[in-house]
Amino acid sequence: MLSRIFIQNFALIQTLEIDLHAGLQVITGETGAGKSIILGALRLILGERADTKSLQNSEAKSIVEAEFSVSDTFRNFFDENDLDFENPTVIRREILPTGKSRAFVNDVPVTLETLKKLSEKLIDIHSQFETSSLLDEEYQFRMIDGLSKNKSLILDYQAEFQTYKSLVKELENYRKQLLEGNKEHDYRTYLLDELEAANLDELDLDELQDQLSRQENADAITENLALIFNKTDQEETGLLDLMLDIKNRLSRIGSLSHEFTIFQQRFEENFLEFKDLLFDLQNAAENVDINPEVVFDLTAKINAVNALLLKHHVNTVTELREVRDQIRGEQTGFAELEDWIIDREKQIAASAARLEKMAADLSQNRQKAVPGFIKKIEKLLQQLGLEKAKLAVELTAVPEFNTFGKEKIELLFQANAGFPLKPIHTAISGGERSRVMLSIKKLMAENADLPTLILDEIDTGVSGKVAEEIGNVMKEMAENMQLIVITHLAQVAAKGNNNYKVIKKEVAGKTQSDVVLLNEDEKLREIAQLLSGSKITEAAVSQARELMK
Repeated sequence: MLSRIFIQNFALIQTLEIDLHAGLQVITGETGAGKSIILGALRLILGERADTKSLQNSEAKSIVEAEFSVSDTFRNFFDENDLDFENPTVIRREILPTGKSRAFVNDVPVTLETLKKLSEKLIDIHSQFETSSLLDEEYQFRMIDGLSKNKSLILDYQAEFQTYKSLVKELENYRKQLLEGNKEHDYRTYLLDELEAANLDELDLDELQDQLSRQENADAITENLALIFNKTDQEETGLLDLMLDIKNRLSRIGSLSHEFTIFQQRFEENFLEFKDLLFDLQNAAENVDINPEVVFDLTAKINAVNALLLKHHVNTVTELREVRDQIRGEQTGFAELEDWIIDREKQIAASAARLEKMAADLSQNRQKAVPGFIKKIEKLLQQLGLEKAKLAVELTAVPEFNTFGKEKIELLFQANAGFPLKPIHTAISGGERSRVMLSIKKLMAENADLPTLILDEIDTGVSGKVAEEIGNVMKEMAENMQLIVITHLAQVAAKGNNNYKVIKKEVAGKTQSDVVLLNEDEKLREIAQLLSGSKITEAAVSQARELMK
């Protein structure tokens, strides 16, 4: 039950606090006094979007706080969401001047998703402008399912339906990939074969280029080697004879002075190294020859590698190996796609079978619930002045699964005798719609665990005896729940266990909205004013007194 509302810095409200009670709570007030502002603030508690335009003072934060008396049945929810269970429980929304908003449950910060899950178990707000939901297929399904044995079954079905849709979407994506892959498969295979043929793991491009350069420049290499050997091997003037002479002279000097022995040793070491170098050069020279076939083969290999580098827009053989490995993986993944498709098809078939069973159970339960629903609604409509009104619920099977099973629903209505039933959106007037919606709300309230229901001018468009009966229906509803009603009807206001009036006043040159609890005398005068207008007559007071009796 909603026991207290506190609002600060919200639209025309500077500070407002209301203590509410069990039973029928009636709120009245002139148009524009601020009743809709209070509801707008309460919708923040339901997790609706916050807007800084709602701040009366744009430099201060806005606070909306609702206090609820909760039963022990809520303990599981609090435990599951890591919240402190307290009775009463306080839900608070804060809108900061920066535009950010925060939500709290018993001073513990929560997400809007958690806030919505909790608040929808505590309170339902129905506005006069929301009677159009009666025409909505989703609302009609929720209405019938709420009165049948489908409460838990529909949740299980919808969870399975989400799984089913996800599987179908995955399958579509895999099939699309397979279709696109088929178009490129041959080309990708050709690319892979081309890269595999290049033997990239054993390829050293620098070595190949060096071998080719050696072949192409064999004449120049041979010519220069010949000159080297000529200058080293000439008798008496050759480099070897000169170095040998130097060696001998250093040997004699070393025998004369130990100071030069180290120079002698160093020269001998370098002389031996020089002779080894010449020997190795002579061996290498013997292997230098020109082989046109080798040149052709090396040129072909290098050109092939350069062509691959150009084709794949890379600069090194290492990068080519990475391209090859990527294509290998794609080809392997492409082969796996078919396995994935088969697996998803099996999962979809299994999910569809579960959905078929649940959809059949949902439909069967609805068919059983419909006659009782129609009987109760028509009885309420008779009480509300629609004595001849007829209602029907048409459930039609459809080939595809949807959010509510495997059928569509249509509400048929006729207010007058002798005329055929028609879809409700074509057959119902504004005043009839309010009474039908009130009847449905009453029936749903009897089958729900919702502690608090707020009806905002749902009685618009009716008067006289019908207004009296609407008050009676609301009074009956309030016996089993807290019902908060915003109304302009004296007949409804007279039924209130507690009555409140929203007023507008000027404070320091600024218009402010406030709400006051009416005592018995104030309640009498308010009902009289609803009957007679701005000037309260004795006749209106007398009639108001009769209504209150």
